Amino acid sequence: MADDDDDLDVGDIDSAWGDALAEQREDEDEDDGDDLAAAWGAALEEQGAGSADDMAAHWASMVDDSEPEMEGASRGADRVLNQEEIDNLLGFNIEDTISGDQSGIRALINSSMVSYERLPMLEIVFDRLVRLTTTSLRNFTSDNVEVSLDSITSVRFGDYLNSIPLPAILSVFKAEEWDGFGMATVESSLIYSIIDVLLGGGRGTAAVRVEGRPYTTIEINLVRRMIEIILADAEQAFAPLSPVHFNLERLETNPRFAAISRPANAAILVELRIDMEDRGGKVEIMLPYATLEPIREMLLQMFMGEKFGRDPIWEGHLATEIYAAEMEVDAVLYETEVPISRIMSLDVGDTLMFDIGPKDPVAVKCGDIHLSAGSLGCVDSHIAIALNRGLNRQKMTMSAFERAMQKEMETS
Repeated sequence: MADDDDDLDVGDIDSAWGDALAEQREDEDEDDGDDLAAAWGAALEEQGAGSADDMAAHWASMVDDSEPEMEGASRGADRVLNQEEIDNLLGFNIEDTISGDQSGIRALINSSMVSYERLPMLEIVFDRLVRLTTTSLRNFTSDNVEVSLDSITSVRFGDYLNSIPLPAILSVFKAEEWDGFGMATVESSLIYSIIDVLLGGGRGTAAVRVEGRPYTTIEINLVRRMIEIILADAEQAFAPLSPVHFNLERLETNPRFAAISRPANAAILVELRIDMEDRGGKVEIMLPYATLEPIREMLLQMFMGEKFGRDPIWEGHLATEIYAAEMEVDAVLYETEVPISRIMSLDVGDTLMFDIGPKDPVAVKCGDIHLSAGSLGCVDSHIAIALNRGLNRQKMTMSAFERAMQKEMETS
């Protein structure tokens, strides 16, 4: 029994130690697992916090890096282009312009633009036409008419024909002295306004435009009379430059039948606005450059002096002062050419023989101008000249003098 007890005790002890060791291992395993979990948790927490901090720092650096780029972009948007960049963008290039090659916006602009020289006198002529036409149309309509000059432009003849608003009346006239043609266009609103005024329409009412019918004979004849008045005033406006007669050839309502020049030829377009209280319209006068070529040199002048306006008060004052002015004249008995050697050989007491008698006429001169002739005499111990005839008339007219002066200026 003792042996058995001993054996049992030993076995119990072994089993007890095994159980204790197993429990210890389980506890250690649990502790190691808890410790490992705690370590992993701490590591994850540290890693998460670090990644969040890194990400925040990364985002901050990205924002800092993007701010200069955005500032650079804004500065690029606000940057002013230089002249070379603008020329390249619009197609303006000096080398291409010289060579004749054009591109970009300049090609589109120059496709319809007409290069023409400025004619300063033309503006003065049409300003005078405005004043004359205002008076003439007031007498023609017995109404308060105001004529104003809207613009003077240069266009191509074909482009102008295509831009005429229809219906309209186109009058073709010829400049006889210039051997050229012109055209005057009267728009429909002015046509109905002038007819309404001439036929007794009520004041303050706008002219009613009748659609769908051509102009009647009465309407065309009334417009013809108005155009003749305007052309007569245009003759007076051009008279100081060159005498010209504008003869009305025909009236047309279709622009295709009013072709007086090639479509690509340049022409001067003058727009006149005629207002009669609250109604009126425009008259456009078109003159090709070929028509104005005979007076081109005169139109290039800047100022023609007092030829465009006479002042009778100043003329009377000038005539009075000239009549009252005093001047010295010379009575020339005889003139001859003598060699200078004979003049040098003259001595005191020598006699000069004149080929003239005591009754021969004496020339009266003012400088180099021969004024008149008279007889030599004596009045109260003074030598006097009795004029036998009036003063000589001027051989050169004022127009001939101006042409001579202009030719002299051109040659100089």
